[in-house]
Amino acid sequence: MSNVTTRIIREEHAALSAMLRSILMLLAHHRRQCTMPDFAALRAMIFYVDEFPEKRHHRRESELLFPKLRARTPLARHMLDELDEEHALGERRILELEHALLGFEMLGEPRREAFEQIAKRYVQFYLAHMAKEEQEILPLAERVLTATDWAELDAAFTSNRDPLTGHAPETDYQALFTRIVNAVPAPFGLGPAIGDMSPAGRESPSVDTEDSGKPASAAARFV
Repeated sequence: MSNVTTRIIREEHAALSAMLRSILMLLAHHRRQCTMPDFAALRAMIFYVDEFPEKRHHRRESELLFPKLRARTPLARHMLDELDEEHALGERRILELEHALLGFEMLGEPRREAFEQIAKRYVQFYLAHMAKEEQEILPLAERVLTATDWAELDAAFTSNRDPLTGHAPETDYQALFTRIVNAVPAPFGLGPAIGDMSPAGRESPSVDTEDSGKPASAAARFV
């Protein structure tokens, strides 16, 4: 049975997945072209990850959803502990990513490889983390949580929605999300598609968008 909270979590995962993949696509494009990326756009995208998924999305999972699951069933407690540890680890890894980006921006080409590798590891880490939640934790929650549990969760998860899922951002964040959506390549955002950025005759890379097209496309509507 699907419900508001699990739908919101999946939508936020899909939007984040699309943006993380877009970061790697943009980096790969600029490496092929031997050009520097738009550092301001990258800073905005990484700031978003730190400001919303890391601090808000994860916090709601760890402080609201996971405790209710632990109270209802002994199943998956080890995985819940692991996911909580990954939430904490993600906060440290985003700082590492931000520092690597600053090094690339300040020192140029000698720091490109280091930043790209850290970005790839971060994206792989995050995608694997979200997959565990969607494949193991959300189906379990839908089986064992009560109507009262869901009513409380739905009230909490419907507040402070992620703007990249198509919800209007808070006033203070309007400029940030406008910049992000304009920088992210189509079909996820409003920026030029990777194929359009490639030189004539060069085949653009394919990207798996199976789980990320709809919410990220919705993000374009608030700009």
